[in-house]
Amino acid sequence: MKPLLFPLLLIAALHAEDPVTLPTGLVLDLDADHEVTVADGEHVTLWKNRVEKFAARDFVPRDEGRKEAGSGRPTLRKEVKEIRGHNSLVFLQQELVCMDEDAFDSLTRGSGCTWLTVIAAHQQREGLKDVNSFFGNLKNGENYEGIWGCYNDDNTVWWGPRNGISFGRFDANNPQILGPKIETGRFAIVAGRMAAGTDKVKVEIFVNAPEAVAAGEVLVNPKGNPSKMAIGQERDAINHPGHESFDGEIARLLIFDRPLSDEEMKALMVKLREHYGIQ
Repeated sequence: MKPLLFPLLLIAALHAEDPVTLPTGLVLDLDADHEVTVADGEHVTLWKNRVEKFAARDFVPRDEGRKEAGSGRPTLRKEVKEIRGHNSLVFLQQELVCMDEDAFDSLTRGSGCTWLTVIAAHQQREGLKDVNSFFGNLKNGENYEGIWGCYNDDNTVWWGPRNGISFGRFDANNPQILGPKIETGRFAIVAGRMAAGTDKVKVEIFVNAPEAVAAGEVLVNPKGNPSKMAIGQERDAINHPGHESFDGEIARLLIFDRPLSDEEMKALMVKLREHYGIQ
């Protein structure tokens, strides 16, 4: 009798309840401890947004544009000792993409936004110089509006919104908010905040603390048209997958469709640092 054959399926659910209480306005919660499906070993085939009432839920691999099917899948790393035994997803110029075209457009159209991630960067491989993206919803063409979070080749972290008014890297319409160089392989909490409004607004970056390490500003374009949200690269880059992607690990990614207050940012940073053992 032949054994039954079926794909290996794992839903990572290490904690019955999440001890990290989250503020209102949450639209994305990707947690490597939960809602992760793998196959062919530990290759991730689905990372599900835990915000059930939000339209965009599923983040999936993309084969389009890749020479080898399945090569764009990140892998699940279990019980990572550096973050108190929590899981992470390891990206090696790979990506997971939400196929909802418009779900995250509002983040740069005036509502403002806040994002936080528990992340470790590996040594970056060759691609576009100093653009190693760990998330982004840039439009795939024209002026590439949206938001993106990245590392330079030496693991200096940065992020910025692009308003779609002009093409550039970098300028007043496409600011680069540079943070510090982060030790390779070390987990950190990196966050960004963009103020609400339809004129010029403040844009900030944070690393392991609720005080901004750098800030700038950008003019909001309510008519901007970002695209699909990608994790592991800056957009749904089917024309050159992996070229602007980062090498590293993500244990958690949170996005709010509003700027958190200073008090909310401080409280959430404290909880995340404690939960993941970030020094």
